Formats: sequence, C-alpha cells, structure tokens
Amino acid sequence: MLKSENHFLEIVSKAFPNTHKHMLVGRGDDCAVLACPAKLCLSSDLFLEDIHFRLKYFSPEDVGYKALAVNLSDLAAHGARPLGFNLNLIWPEYLDSNFCQRMLHGMADLARQFDIGLTGGDLSFGSNLGLAITIWGQSPERILLRGKCRPGDVIFLVGDIGLARCGLMILEHEPELSEKFPLTTSRHLHPLPLVLEGEILAGIESVKGLMDVSDGLMSDLPRFLAQDTGIEIDPDFPVHPEMQEYSQSKNHDPVIFSLTGGEDYALLGGCPSEQWPMVKSRIPSAWKLGTVIPEKGIFLSRKKLQTKGFDHFEKN
Repeated sequence: MLKSENHFLEIVSKAFPNTHKHMLVGRGDDCAVLACPAKLCLSSDLFLEDIHFRLKYFSPEDVGYKALAVNLSDLAAHGARPLGFNLNLIWPEYLDSNFCQRMLHGMADLARQFDIGLTGGDLSFGSNLGLAITIWGQSPERILLRGKCRPGDVIFLVGDIGLARCGLMILEHEPELSEKFPLTTSRHLHPLPLVLEGEILAGIESVKGLMDVSDGLMSDLPRFLAQDTGIEIDPDFPVHPEMQEYSQSKNHDPVIFSLTGGEDYALLGGCPSEQWPMVKSRIPSAWKLGTVIPEKGIFLSRKKLQTKGFDHFEKN
C-alpha cells in the first residue's frame, strides 16, 4: 500500500512534471496559480470503481487513461483546447504503490499527447478506488450550444457508435471473446478523445452545436435537439463489422443496439443540409446520422423508437 501522503506525492512527481507553460505556480502550495485565457471551458467527471469500471478487466494504465479521456471528450464537445487538470483521488488500502505508479503513468501518457499539466488535487482513503478530475481548456471564439438545430438540418457524428457497449458486455460476461472482438474491448477501455476534430468543427461557422455521446444516442439526442424537434435516422446507418457480428449473435438489431449503447465519446453535431458536404470535406471521418424533423422523438424508417439510453439513477 501507499506508505504516506508524501509517498503518493513522490509517485505523482515522477509521472507529472511540476512545471508547465500554463502553471505560474505548480503543485506543493495551497493553490496552483494558472495562466489562463479570457474564456475557459471547464468540466469535471467522476470515475468510480464498480460503478464506471471494474479492476477485474481494467489494468491500472486503463484506469488512469480513461479517467482523463472522458474529461478530454467534454472539452472536445466545445471545441476547446485542453490546458490543465486537477485530480482528486480516493485510495483503498488493498491497492499498492505499484498500481498507483502504473495508473498515473497511464494518465500521464495521455496528458502528454495533449500537452496538459496536472496542477494539483487531493488524496483520501476510502473503501473503493475513485478518481474525480476537473479539466479546463481554452474556449473557441464561438461558443457551441445545444438546441440550435432546426427541421431540415443534418445531424452528424464523428466516431463509432455501439462499439463500447459491445466491449463492456464482452468484458463483463464473455471475456474469452476479447481476442475475437479486439476493437470493441479497446473502445471501452481506451475511448478516443476527439479533441482535434472538436477544434476543427468549432471553427466552421455553419456547425450549430456539438456534444459528446456518453450515455447513448437515445439519451443524448433529445438533449442535443431543440425541444420541439426530433430526428429521422438515416437508413444507411453504418454498423462496424465487429458490432454487427456480436449484436446479431445475441439476436439484437445492430442499429438499435448502437443507438442504446453508452460510453462511445463520439462527437454529435448539426449543420444546415446545404453545408453538410463542406463539413464532411473538413472532417472526412464524419458521417450523417439523420435529419431534424418538426416532431419530437427518434424515428427509424418512420417508426418512433421507444428504447432508452443509460441513466445512472434509473432503476432496472
């Protein structure tokens, strides 16, 4: 186990430098002093053992990586450029210093990819491992908000949908299939924060809004669309071959399975239909999900879907 708080701080210092261009005063004082732009995007997320992850299939590096990745995805949804983050940690006595080193190095590897520093945080003992990250970034000039798309607009996605759900089901119930479905399990353990894509989309004036997909499209689409509108899903909805094979093996409709999956961390956006070819040319990986309609709900082949996405507080 960790010998003391100072032992933990030594491990942190080995993983994260205590100097950064956005830190005027780093860790070790009562507060860090930050060099910040005039407008900041700020977000925070909890990452809790046996709620968001299980140590039976998450390696220490996976835990550190994903805890930071989901926060980076929030910044990507506003087109923000990441600048720094704080880490609050609940540490159980059954984990040792080797686990801590590996977890922090998994986090630090991702932080280096985006040139962001760890500015501070807090440490406490608890019954289970828990991480709480607060992250901030430089806001783009144009602030992207939800609820701005109107009937006729194109709703598009950047990233895959449904793979993370497949990965979760395999890791939870059929881990022996992990080698057969490597991308699905990778997307659950190591989601890809689409920060660069978010910055590019924020710079396109015709893009009306962005959102990251964390709770599944059936939950997140109503949050993104205006209250009096809905969406007709495109009939050419792309399904990844791994997800197609897995969902059909469980007698699930692959499209419905995709729409109800969570933790994809894809980017959801909208633009006028005449501007869609231009958006697609700027982000070739973007694909059309559907078209906004003047009727509430999510429709596929003109049939309103009744399935729902993920909700932490909903009882099964």
